[in-house]
Amino acid sequence: MSTLGILPHQISASTLRKTRPIHRTSGGSRSSSSIVSSASPAPSATPVMVFREVLRPAEAEGDNRMGRREAIGLGFCLNAFLLLRGAAAADEETCSLTTSPSGLAFCDRVVGDGPAAEKGLLIKAHYVGKLEGGKVFDSSYSRGKPLTFRIGVGEVIKGWDQGILGDEGIPPMLSGGKRTLRIPPELGYGARGAGCRGGSCIIPPGATLFFEVEFLGKA
Repeated sequence: MSTLGILPHQISASTLRKTRPIHRTSGGSRSSSSIVSSASPAPSATPVMVFREVLRPAEAEGDNRMGRREAIGLGFCLNAFLLLRGAAAADEETCSLTTSPSGLAFCDRVVGDGPAAEKGLLIKAHYVGKLEGGKVFDSSYSRGKPLTFRIGVGEVIKGWDQGILGDEGIPPMLSGGKRTLRIPPELGYGARGAGCRGGSCIIPPGATLFFEVEFLGKA
């Protein structure tokens, strides 16, 4: 089972570990609470610092380490990022986000044609995580291996569970689908941020996160 670092969990300086994401909803049709006119941010052209494990929810305030929910490795993957960037450029220009009452926003780039994820199911997904402004902090594509985790049980941050399972007017993702998620701090790493050490954080406190998620299906 692979693990992520920042999306759904906490990050700590000395122990970079694993992470994961999201919730479920029975809603079928997409219901728009509000349409966000801004498209997802364009990726930066600078070297990408990758967290091998970034998807776990923040835990007790006293714990400043990257747990299983956090990132397990840092590295530079500029070449891989540039390839991903070119492939997604056209989509990024046209994807308008729809915001739910919780503040979580989504946009389906590709609607899948397979089964939907179910709470507790072990699934796999590829992703690229970015901060506002487009800086990439993690990418499963650069590692050549999707993230494997159980959906809807807290293995990843709330924004992932809700964004994949669906909630508050957000339809569940179908296998084969690709979705952009904009995750507010309260559904991500909150006021603590993640991957902090020496006064610097990979994910700053109060950061809004952007994820390009490709739901591959059951693991």
